Amino acid sequence: MQNRNVPKATLQRYPVYLKALRKLQKNGVERIMSKELSSFVDIEPTTIRRDFSFLGNLGKQGYGYDVDKLIEIFNSQLGVDFDEKIILVGAGNLGRALMNYNKWNYVVGEIACAFDVDPKKCGTQFGVEVYPVSELENKIPEGCRIAILTISHDVQETVDKLVQCGISGIVDFTHQHFLVPKGVVIKSIDVVSSIQELVFITNSLETKTQK
Repeated sequence: MQNRNVPKATLQRYPVYLKALRKLQKNGVERIMSKELSSFVDIEPTTIRRDFSFLGNLGKQGYGYDVDKLIEIFNSQLGVDFDEKIILVGAGNLGRALMNYNKWNYVVGEIACAFDVDPKKCGTQFGVEVYPVSELENKIPEGCRIAILTISHDVQETVDKLVQCGISGIVDFTHQHFLVPKGVVIKSIDVVSSIQELVFITNSLETKTQK
């Protein structure tokens, strides 16, 4: 990246651009102008051009941007793997919802496979193969780094096993405390806290409006 001091707001917009570009690529679009991309992402063309400038001289005036080249540059310079093989541990209600969603809007990759302790949940669900947790070491995809955790029992034991298998990033839906070694990143997802925060903000806004 030409300028490492990329504004936080710009970094937050990059996934939005990438989502649109991946969809455009899938639909056979080879070249796009900033004005056209603006209609897909609802971001001003001047902002798009400025954001892209941090990645180098990507487009030509009157020609626009090469969609394949843009995706390639995002991939190489931002260090993002759009074909990330993600595993899911826990094929209960939440796990099934995530498997049904899958594909992640062409941004990061897909759930390659899932694992569960209940033999009744094993098999194919929404096109994703679910294996017994006991087969984790044998069935985890080569090079897999990311795991989504939606279990409620034996969390620490499962996390230890994931780390041993090379997992370095965990998306945590468990709401339980567990420890990981240095170098393993945890992203905790707490839907209830998010709703509480939203309720608080909404109430605050309504109070200000009524004054």
